[in-house]
Amino acid sequence: MAKIVAGVGTSHVPTIGAASDNGKDRNDYFKPLFDGYDPARKWIKKIKPDVVILVYNDHASAFSVELINTFVLGVADGYAPADEGYGPRKVPYVHGHADFSSHISESLIFDEFDIAIANEMNVDHGLTVPLTVMYGKPTEWPCKVIPLCVNVIKYPQPTGNRCFNLGKALKKAVESYPEDLKVAIFGTGGMSHQLQGERAGLINSEFDQMFLDNLQSKPEILSGIGHTEYLREAGSEGIELIMWLIMRGALEDPVEVYRHYHKPVSNTGAGLICFEERAS
Repeated sequence: MAKIVAGVGTSHVPTIGAASDNGKDRNDYFKPLFDGYDPARKWIKKIKPDVVILVYNDHASAFSVELINTFVLGVADGYAPADEGYGPRKVPYVHGHADFSSHISESLIFDEFDIAIANEMNVDHGLTVPLTVMYGKPTEWPCKVIPLCVNVIKYPQPTGNRCFNLGKALKKAVESYPEDLKVAIFGTGGMSHQLQGERAGLINSEFDQMFLDNLQSKPEILSGIGHTEYLREAGSEGIELIMWLIMRGALEDPVEVYRHYHKPVSNTGAGLICFEERAS
């Protein structure tokens, strides 16, 4: 059967992708950030997941504010990088796994999660930057990718608890698929940041570190954080961290193997955490 072997939580700041694409990832500003990615890249090469379920949010690239779905699962054979106003990122085409993702959508819907199904969509930096974080600049991504898009853009967003429980349902869906596949799940977005208003540029490192400290052993504490607390403590975009809880909910007994935190990255606290499932 398919099995989730690893989880990753990472920021998906668009500037990270731009720095990589334009050869600035080791200049004076970005070098401390990208140096911190190197151990994670070595680790993921050892894990070698066949499929990554990548939880992210669309930034009005595939979907507009005219139709907002809480959860959207991509079930296509592949996904092209989106044009976000300055041309698509020059990164590899994202190959999907249509049969596996269709199985997951059925399992989630039968478990009473109302998942929207996307047979075709482009994917923006929310999905491609985490692949860059973990895999660098290959000519082809070394895994297939199943996109799971979450609404964190327009209120009302799902609760952290709903996301955590969705992760549990994802684990069930994965493990009921008959093909032997090694699966990693990435929860992306955040950490603390605000892009507008009087608090533009807010970074709350204390909140970010609290989130990282509790993600392995006390995720129930994090799943109880409400929208207002995210807004107050982590800025208007800090609620993206609920997507990390989908990743954590899909892990049964994780061991933290690596952590990296750096600020600022384009007025954002950028975090990375890597988990392996404990051997049974």
